Amino acid sequence: MRISGPRIEPGASTSSLNEKGSSGITRRRFLGGALLGAGALGVLGEGLAGRVAAAEDLELAETGKIGDQQWAMVIDLRRCDGCGECTTACQKMHHLPETQEWIKVHELEDATGGTYFMPIPCQMCENAPCVRVCPVGASFYQEDGAVVIDQNVCIGCRMCMAACPYGVRTFNWEDPPNIPERFRSSTPEFTVPQKKGTVGKCDNCVHALREGRFPACVEFCSMEAIYVGDLVDDTATNGHDTVVLSDFLRDNDAFRFKEEMGTAPRVYYIAGHGQDLDY
Repeated sequence: MRISGPRIEPGASTSSLNEKGSSGITRRRFLGGALLGAGALGVLGEGLAGRVAAAEDLELAETGKIGDQQWAMVIDLRRCDGCGECTTACQKMHHLPETQEWIKVHELEDATGGTYFMPIPCQMCENAPCVRVCPVGASFYQEDGAVVIDQNVCIGCRMCMAACPYGVRTFNWEDPPNIPERFRSSTPEFTVPQKKGTVGKCDNCVHALREGRFPACVEFCSMEAIYVGDLVDDTATNGHDTVVLSDFLRDNDAFRFKEEMGTAPRVYYIAGHGQDLDY
């Protein structure tokens, strides 16, 4: 069941990040080592300037190339309260209608009869069924692990939607909204607006990551439940805490959704077994 959250308005609060995460790894080390050069913020749209917008905060190293990072995501279900801010931020970032959700927040029941919330974005699978079945190669892997769709190639057959075991792809039935030219983009990494007759999905905000910014869902999760990580650098951050990724996953009993299907997803979940949250 979808849980609606508050609407993000222009001028949303942009609190600054801590210099150090719980592991002692600095925020700047993560951003400088894992993210590429800073870029313009205009493509985000009004109200999404973000917590890491200031160039003096980023201090990004303009080194490396696409593929020097291998992106992953961690969602701490102990923190998620089902507010839907991640969904709303994603919609605003990509100029999606309210009926089109690239991150669905489900309310589920646990073994004790209690409930918990589970956001499900694209799982960025390393063995993605959607890529395998696409007859025209519109769905494909990028060197840094992102699975994207080229809507200039997509023929709208929806075979990828049928193949995805996570149900995270959507079909663009309607004409796209009329948005200002400065927000438009036709790249597979960031297609805005979506094109009628094609399939869309979470793109991991890879365009933002490559410019030294966070995905919208990470940026605007007020519970700080979503972490973006780099498997190469073995670090992850939610914008407040920076952790050693492998230790964080191991120490908190992380799991991957439907991992038994052999999709090798890059989104990890933490259900927790009594560990302290250290708020």
